[in-house]
Amino acid sequence: MGKNTEVVVIGGGYAGVMAANRLTQRHDVTVTLINPRPTFVHRIRLHQLAAGSGDAVVDYRAVLAGGVELVVDTATRIEVAERAVVLASGDSAGYDHLIYAVGSGSAGPGVPGGAEFAYPIATLEEVQRLRPVLDAAPATAAVTVVGAGMLGIEVAAELAEAGRTVTLVCGGVLGPYLHPRVRRSVAKRLAGLGVRVLDGPDAKVTAVARDAVQLAGGRELPSAVTIWTAGFGVPDLAARSGLSTDVAGRLLTDETLTSVDDERIVAAGDSAAPSGLPLRMSCQAANPLGAHAADTVLARIAGDRPASVEVGFFGLCVSLGQRVATVQLAAKDDTANRFFLGGRLGGKVKESSYTGLLEHLAHEARTPGRYSWKFKDAKRSQRLKTQRGETLTPR
Repeated sequence: MGKNTEVVVIGGGYAGVMAANRLTQRHDVTVTLINPRPTFVHRIRLHQLAAGSGDAVVDYRAVLAGGVELVVDTATRIEVAERAVVLASGDSAGYDHLIYAVGSGSAGPGVPGGAEFAYPIATLEEVQRLRPVLDAAPATAAVTVVGAGMLGIEVAAELAEAGRTVTLVCGGVLGPYLHPRVRRSVAKRLAGLGVRVLDGPDAKVTAVARDAVQLAGGRELPSAVTIWTAGFGVPDLAARSGLSTDVAGRLLTDETLTSVDDERIVAAGDSAAPSGLPLRMSCQAANPLGAHAADTVLARIAGDRPASVEVGFFGLCVSLGQRVATVQLAAKDDTANRFFLGGRLGGKVKESSYTGLLEHLAHEARTPGRYSWKFKDAKRSQRLKTQRGETLTPR
């Protein structure tokens, strides 16, 4: 009997778990998932954990296939020539194929005082650092949320609904992805919750102090707790390992999600940059990208030609409190349009996404290869040819 093919997956988020589960459909493949924590983080609920209105931690046994070995450790370097992942513990994990699914986190407050006095909430550990600070602050204390993307809107709404005094500092426009008509609806809901929204060119934070934030226009806002949601970044593991990345640090791949440097390395999720034109960072893209990454590896093991990725979008959901949400609809190429679902109906859709994401992972754990995605963007290849002026072929 021949030796099993060893596949290592770095990162145990949505994309990494989906990829690991899907790989188990071959019995001659050994799958190892490396993740720095022993529990799965349901990331789209972190705003609820921050506000104390929900939880975001799930036991891996609920979403990960029993045949996957979970190694709780941090990858510090990929030794490409040796086909090994060096771990913080001093151990290493050898591989025949590697799936790079390290995800994303906070870009960090790059303003004076930001590192000392602002609280990012892009990861579980960051939210756990914030929680006791919020708990210790009086109910009437001024809370400033910096950044008006989906996470900023969601945490501002949750905190305001819980009775907090919240100012949302946009740094530009409220919900940049949103269609103007949908943006007006979201702004109206936030106003109804008592959130003060500051937008426009002067609504950019230039410094953070212990009890205030400074804005570009020279205005100073009192702020007992400053929550930072402006921008996301990716770990620098690929760059530190000598692999090609885009300017943000995502692993550069072809359209099969294969690294441009090594066909044994495949990327998935927020840390992937297919053709240098990454998809929007989102859980909506993570599961399909994780599944496609696994399919690429399985095709290579079988000696087949991997397919090009085809992932589309329906839009996005932004929660506006416990039972209300707005579902912004979009074309499959992720262009927002004027149509949306709001109120309690939008809230039900949002709530279904919380359970649906976990169900997709759990189903793939039980029946690997079952998962498929409805939203596909057949225009991507043509757009790439037009934008890049070249013919893209799988490696």
